[in-house]
Amino acid sequence: MLYLLVSFFVAAVVTLLVIHSSRSHAHLSADADLSGPQKFHATPVPRIGGTGMFTGLACCVGVAAFAKHPDWKFGGLLLLCGLPAFVACLIEDLTKRVSPGQRLLATAVSAALGIWLLGATITRTDVPGLDWVVSTVVGAYFATVFTVAGVANSVNIIDGFNGLSSMCVSLMLLVFAYVAYQVGDLTLALWALAGVGAALGFFVWNFPSGLIFLGDGGAYFLGFYLAEIGILLIARNAEVSPLFPLMVCIYPVFETVFSIYRRKVVRAVPPGLPDGIHLHSLIYRRLMRWAIGARDARAMTRRNSMTAPYLWMLCVSSLVPALAFWDSTPLIAACMVLFGLTYVALYRRIVRFKTPKWLVVTR
Repeated sequence: MLYLLVSFFVAAVVTLLVIHSSRSHAHLSADADLSGPQKFHATPVPRIGGTGMFTGLACCVGVAAFAKHPDWKFGGLLLLCGLPAFVACLIEDLTKRVSPGQRLLATAVSAALGIWLLGATITRTDVPGLDWVVSTVVGAYFATVFTVAGVANSVNIIDGFNGLSSMCVSLMLLVFAYVAYQVGDLTLALWALAGVGAALGFFVWNFPSGLIFLGDGGAYFLGFYLAEIGILLIARNAEVSPLFPLMVCIYPVFETVFSIYRRKVVRAVPPGLPDGIHLHSLIYRRLMRWAIGARDARAMTRRNSMTAPYLWMLCVSSLVPALAFWDSTPLIAACMVLFGLTYVALYRRIVRFKTPKWLVVTR
């Protein structure tokens, strides 16, 4: 609990300092593009929220080292592994010159470092055929790098509304911490809780007012951190189902897979092309009807912040069965199928203007 409090306090203070000094670095750090399909803020806002979270976790490593806690080296290596993804994406936040492919490559490098320094490798999946692939060194490395990069990208995709990504990742890390504690892996439980503290230290300034954004640096780093904790949990603890981490992360992962299908197959456009019809975008536009047409900053910010709780509940709907069945692959697989069907059914209703009336906010 000490590391959760340290990371929360440091992340909150550093994030506040970034906000208060924003005028001096706004020409670099501010998101001034208000016209894109996934832009929902009313005024330019700094998008380097990842700096506070990374600093908070770094201070946790420093506190642990000062106290001569044996787990400080693990935390230090975890941050070292995440450095390429964080730095590359932070450069994008400041320069707008790092392509999506380069960001994914940097995240892949971080995943490779995790394999080398931490042993964070996927060697079992309980999926016929795929288990044969990951039984080989090359297959396991490829699956691990692909998974880490994919989860990091998925967290970035759902990062569009105040409090959405940071709260979802906080809840996911809490579930990882609980199961790690249940199986006696106190090291992973400690650093999962430290990640919760760092994310919440950012959250208090992001929700509901949107004073600062995660940016690519924050989103990709959070996604990397989440993926590494999940992979290490199944790599170090045979009793945990290999599908458990996927069930925990199913909301952002399924959102990404569904978006690729929707763009590539349904609309026949490049899968990397941004659009404004993600589930969270539709909830913003079609469930927050009281503010349709409003352009003043106060109304837009309120409408933005009222969107995230819908998705928090969707995220929780996957975390409850994950907690209940963390050691049972068949039950988790069934819950994953049920989640996918529920997501698609909800999306179809909203996109066809058939949203249940009890979900619509009229005032």
